[in-house]
Amino acid sequence: MSNWLILTLAISLFADADVPSLIGLDSPKRGHPALLAGGEIAVLPSVISADDEPQPSSQPQAKSDAEPLQERNKLELIRYVSGEFAKATKPLPGGKDGFYLNAGEPVDTELLNRAVATRGAAVHTGDTVQITRLEFRDHTVVVDLNGGGRPKKHWRDRVQVSMGGTIPTARTTTTQQENGPPGMQPGAGTTIFLEFKKHVPNLTPDELKQCLSPFLDFSKQRSASVHWVDTLPPEMKKAIEERRPVVGMDREEVIAAIGRPDHKVRERDAEGQEIEDWIYGQPPAKTIFVRFLGDRVTTIRQFPQ
Repeated sequence: MSNWLILTLAISLFADADVPSLIGLDSPKRGHPALLAGGEIAVLPSVISADDEPQPSSQPQAKSDAEPLQERNKLELIRYVSGEFAKATKPLPGGKDGFYLNAGEPVDTELLNRAVATRGAAVHTGDTVQITRLEFRDHTVVVDLNGGGRPKKHWRDRVQVSMGGTIPTARTTTTQQENGPPGMQPGAGTTIFLEFKKHVPNLTPDELKQCLSPFLDFSKQRSASVHWVDTLPPEMKKAIEERRPVVGMDREEVIAAIGRPDHKVRERDAEGQEIEDWIYGQPPAKTIFVRFLGDRVTTIRQFPQ
């Protein structure tokens, strides 16, 4: 009986309590127990509103440079940055040592002035320059302007002759972008060594241009292909605008469409005709082979399909 009596009294007390007023109390802050009037601890559990829940940060995350530059990104940089024109906003020294620029940091003006005074200015403020070569190292992007400041060997210096069947086959492998603009000898320009603290990150073409902005202004310059593309046949103009090579293009049209190749391979076929393969990319990533017979593209292959 006593148990039934205790239970009945408890139900009666709970029914008489002003429950809505308890629920309507301000929610206590987490970590600070709320006290009712008279110093009594709240009977019901704390009710936490949605506003008190931890919210995910709405701040955009900075681009991580944890991933080193990938082959596919190198190809994009070569396609869309190499060959571009820009306006020089500062003088640059000549010679093989060029000038070192730390990515994201101000230019050391005193060091720059000393280098220009010592080695002479290969590029002056206001000059229109062309990016003629990109080279990627572990911590550095090497950017040649107007042929670069480092003398380069001619491709014939690296010719290798191999015996294929009964006909000697001359085969040459060269890296992309060896020559400067017409009339400009390699070694007569300048070189920017763009340095990164860890490694070269996965840059986009626009990000690379932004890194070079202390020296180069791309904003008012037209693409290297725009100067003459309007004079081309409609089918070639359309292919260049769509960034794709087509059979029948010459070398300049291919460069305008997809940029300069990563590698070139020259050889002769069984009939003694000189053929040249331009290779974009590197397996197992997407790789495009563009073959020239004479001055025109005869075959285009892509792997994987």
